[in-house]
Amino acid sequence: MLAIFLKTLPFFALIGLGYWAGRTKFFTAEATAYLTKFVFYFALSAMLFRFAANLSLAEVLDWPFVGAYLCGTALIYALATSVALYRRIGLEQAAVEAQTAVIGNVGFLGVPMLILLLGENAVGAVMLVLAVDLIVFGSLIVILITGSRDGRMTTGVLRTVGVGLLKNPMIVSIVLGLVWSGLQIPIPGPMNEFLGILGAAATPGALFAIGASLATKSAERLTVAGWLSFCKLVLHPAAVAVFLLLVFTVDPYSAGVMIAAASLPVAGNVYILAQHYGVAPQRVSASILISTAFSIFTVSAVIAWVTQL
Repeated sequence: MLAIFLKTLPFFALIGLGYWAGRTKFFTAEATAYLTKFVFYFALSAMLFRFAANLSLAEVLDWPFVGAYLCGTALIYALATSVALYRRIGLEQAAVEAQTAVIGNVGFLGVPMLILLLGENAVGAVMLVLAVDLIVFGSLIVILITGSRDGRMTTGVLRTVGVGLLKNPMIVSIVLGLVWSGLQIPIPGPMNEFLGILGAAATPGALFAIGASLATKSAERLTVAGWLSFCKLVLHPAAVAVFLLLVFTVDPYSAGVMIAAASLPVAGNVYILAQHYGVAPQRVSASILISTAFSIFTVSAVIAWVTQL
């Protein structure tokens, strides 16, 4: 446990450095926004494309893996939704709380950290988790909020979801990488070096951007935020592990990567959605802050456990 904690510490130290820079205003909110945009559209996309281009779709697509992650995530999603509706807060807020309870920071934190800690063989599993989060649950929250406001499902809602997926650089880079791999086109040397240099900026840039963005978050509604953080850090990986152990057959290495990915703290894109739709952004903000702080210990514990699988 101590050895894994020491290995994860540099990643969280980078987040802490970004938090300090944002908190002291050395890094302004505008600077953070531009750094996040650089990582999101360029560095992380280059890293994902390069990884995907060296994989085949057959290596990545594992239906039992998808089934285990989807079922475990859906269970906690349903639990968080039920608790929210029991409190009589409405479907829109329930959808945001459910999203907060299950969507981890796989893109900015999981991709660089899990691949470095668990090895490059983790790439395919991490990409599958990321794809399910973005395609299934990223679409679901838009459908629930928009459908709730309109009172019915329209083609406009589906068009919004489709356009959103097509504009997401992480989805686009993974798909393009897999297409490149499927065509069996070797990556030219200069292009490979270019992608390697640009992709190398993803890890420090993403972690620093996470910390700097946390500096602008507020810790309100701590009771609810604490419950949602508990769902994300503890219940989500536990539910995924149960389905892996009792229902689906997945090789131990991929199972370990999935559980580790499920243990990651709440993703920043949930806050962006909550702010965009004007639904409980402070609640999500507090959940991101609390879950990220506690994940220093919980993620280390989960990774230490899965490495024994």
